[in-house]
Amino acid sequence: MGTLKSGCIFEGHVGPGFERVREEFADNFRRRAELGGACCAYHEGEKIVDLWGGVRNKATGDPWEQDTMVIVHSATKGLAAMTLALAHSRGWLDYEEPVCTYWPEFAQQGKERITVRQLLAHQAGLFALDVPVDRSVVADLDRLAVVLARQKPAWEPGTRQAYHGITLGYYESELLRRIDPQHRSLGQFFQNEIATPLGLDLYIRLPETVPDARLATIARPRPIDMLFGFPLRFTLEIMNKRSNIARSLRGSELPHDAERVYARNFEVPSGGAVGTAEAIAHAYSVFATGGRELRLRRETLDLLSAPAIAPTRGFYDECLHGDVQFSLGFMKPSTAWPFGSPSSFGSPGAGGSLGFADPSARLGYAYVTSQMGTSLTGDPRDVALRNALYSSLQSRRRASTERKAS
Repeated sequence: MGTLKSGCIFEGHVGPGFERVREEFADNFRRRAELGGACCAYHEGEKIVDLWGGVRNKATGDPWEQDTMVIVHSATKGLAAMTLALAHSRGWLDYEEPVCTYWPEFAQQGKERITVRQLLAHQAGLFALDVPVDRSVVADLDRLAVVLARQKPAWEPGTRQAYHGITLGYYESELLRRIDPQHRSLGQFFQNEIATPLGLDLYIRLPETVPDARLATIARPRPIDMLFGFPLRFTLEIMNKRSNIARSLRGSELPHDAERVYARNFEVPSGGAVGTAEAIAHAYSVFATGGRELRLRRETLDLLSAPAIAPTRGFYDECLHGDVQFSLGFMKPSTAWPFGSPSSFGSPGAGGSLGFADPSARLGYAYVTSQMGTSLTGDPRDVALRNALYSSLQSRRRASTERKAS
């Protein structure tokens, strides 16, 4: 890996007491094969970590700048869930209501009793579509809605969990279109009601106006890294096009564009968000500190912080083959996938990205990268940063307690 034109591997700043996070960020480049990326954290509304560096394009060696944006894959799910949380706060949506209350055509093929909560928790059995959908169908929301409504659940809804890798965002967007008085798509709603009011460099519907030079390209892991990084069963199932996980991820390639880096004016609300770590951390910070800027209700935030509710057969995921917990569109921390505190909610993305809110710590956090990793339960680069961040927070609290005691 080359050196940036500035002569430094990375840039940015950390607040007093958070120097260890900066050290781990540097170690990501020295010891953990980082190519380019960024990390940001807000504590009690104050930006305490904002770091970026490395290379945004492996082929050209162009440096990662402060305003560089990158696709975050399934970390998009947390941003999509924010739109429905906002709808809940506005009284448009009840998580316990059947989806068909808001979308009558959804009540086909045994889906009439599926609640919004079950859908958002990957418990609806709708993790794959029997009818293939290409870019033209995804771009035509009316056509896509017909396909979604006609899909039959893979099993009785509410009994099992299966990761809705791509389909979840399509269902969320159509649900939001039905309850939004302006009938906006999820990406349009996110831009109008969350990103623009908060001033975020973050898009679920990337516009033409963003220059290619601001976008980081994704470097895929080497085959040898995939072979030894992923669990063998996962690798074999990804290669089997008929497996649950392969079917669940069908369509994940659609946000990428050979000419423009990422597709423009196009939405894959489960995996196509493009933005900066700073923007993602800022959004989660608002959710972690009371949501005043977005006029979120306390009731909504309490529901997001609450423990996940398992389907009747437990949290074992039929696609991921492990215990994972989801609630209201977000991932919740678990023994298999720990992050933050029990009240936290967020979403990781394939390759290593992560964004989450920790209301207990009043923290919003994000990590993004241009080098895809091969960990399914927390990328080592991200884990090192989070461990350093929480250790620094604990040290700060201890110091504050000691000062008050003296």
